[in-house]
Amino acid sequence: MRIPPFHWWRTVFFLIPAIGLYTIVLGTLSLASSLLDARGYFAHWCARAWSRLILVTTGVTVDVVGLDRLEPGRTYVFVANHQSIYDIPILFWSLPYQLRIIAKASLGNFPFLGWHLRRTGHMLVDRSRPDRNRIFGWASRLTAGGLSLIVFPEGTRSRNGRVARFKGGSFYLALEAGLPVVPISVTGSRHIMLKGRLATYPGHVTLVVHAPIDTAGLSGSDAKAFGERVRQVIIPEAERDCAVLRSA
Repeated sequence: MRIPPFHWWRTVFFLIPAIGLYTIVLGTLSLASSLLDARGYFAHWCARAWSRLILVTTGVTVDVVGLDRLEPGRTYVFVANHQSIYDIPILFWSLPYQLRIIAKASLGNFPFLGWHLRRTGHMLVDRSRPDRNRIFGWASRLTAGGLSLIVFPEGTRSRNGRVARFKGGSFYLALEAGLPVVPISVTGSRHIMLKGRLATYPGHVTLVVHAPIDTAGLSGSDAKAFGERVRQVIIPEAERDCAVLRSA
């Protein structure tokens, strides 16, 4: 019988229990804080601490390039390519903004993590029957509360680092609400935990924060073309390690 490699043992018997502990402790703090802080600001601090602990425990370092292109405190829709399950803690820790996500409704049933999402200003959507009025009401509260949104428009993680086609519907909210969109290229996270494998590895990730794109004058009907425009901004940096592998 083939013996699992070291990183499999490390993941199963060290990282998963450690991350479970972080989730329970910080999820409990987040839920308790939601009784007093309806905005979810302290809960976001818990999410960032959770993210930082996961990265440190796994051995992940992150370089962020381009934050100086953004205006502190402004509401943005951050749009990133999706290489790994680690992309969420990487972005939550690396972006100094109050971040919220749109997630599928079933995620809200997960203990602690799902409860945190339900209680602290994130949007859980039934994809088979999306309530557009509720979603746009939530979007208006993003701006009022100084919050920003993270979107992964590929809809799934990449196996090979290539940036898949973006789903136009991912941009509908930003265009209808007139929110500036910030493309982010994520490079290197796929090597930390390959899709379909139960093993994590220490690694280095680079985030390139591109200049915000103004959405004034655009509408939901422009979503598909706008999504491709954003994708073309992200691709050169996001697929950089693929180019290196091809030339090696």
